[in-house]
Amino acid sequence: MSSSPRFRYRRASRRAVRAPKNRSYPRAQQVLTTAESTISPMRILVAEDETIIRLDLRELLERAGFEVCAEAKDGLEAVELARAEEPDLAVLDVKMPRLDGIEAARRILEERPIPIVMLTAYGQNELVERAIEAGVFGYLVKPFREQDLLPAIRTARARHEELAALREQADSLAEALASRKSIERAKGLLMEREGLTEQEAFARLRKASQVSGRPMKVVAEAVLATFERSD
Repeated sequence: MSSSPRFRYRRASRRAVRAPKNRSYPRAQQVLTTAESTISPMRILVAEDETIIRLDLRELLERAGFEVCAEAKDGLEAVELARAEEPDLAVLDVKMPRLDGIEAARRILEERPIPIVMLTAYGQNELVERAIEAGVFGYLVKPFREQDLLPAIRTARARHEELAALREQADSLAEALASRKSIERAKGLLMEREGLTEQEAFARLRKASQVSGRPMKVVAEAVLATFERSD
């Protein structure tokens, strides 16, 4: 008599843990997809005509967990490799043979917009202005240190995402860059007056744009006008 209930209990236990056949688990699939995307390293193109600096950059990037997918010795080669390899981000020296880094960045961004970090030297303010006009917002000043690399990459990615959001509302890159000036000022005021981070300030402007149905430039100009009246 005692063996029968125990036998029934075991059978019930097996039925309780057996999963139905052909059942999908969307949550598990989402976790796996997220894990796979986390594992995949960011692929970076490095363009620098000085071999020692290029090798140093490669070593620093790989040590930080990135994949250097291509290396270029001049600007024209950088454009060609960006087209062939489709990197997630590019690090370009400003002064390179055949084609300088700014013109290379302009051509790369015209074909396939990606975040770009520009290698600059002290006293190159006029080149920085040209780079901004081309759509580059991340900079690494030579001689650079290892601890400067990741912040420059983070900044370039954040600025690229902001510019991508603006380009959705603009007819051209030039118009998006012009709108960005007002947005940068509005972000600065929100950070100063309301204690927001840069990301939070941009998110607030973007949400206001989505809710109101107005371009972010218009929202930013309204924020500027509001703060000016309160001063």
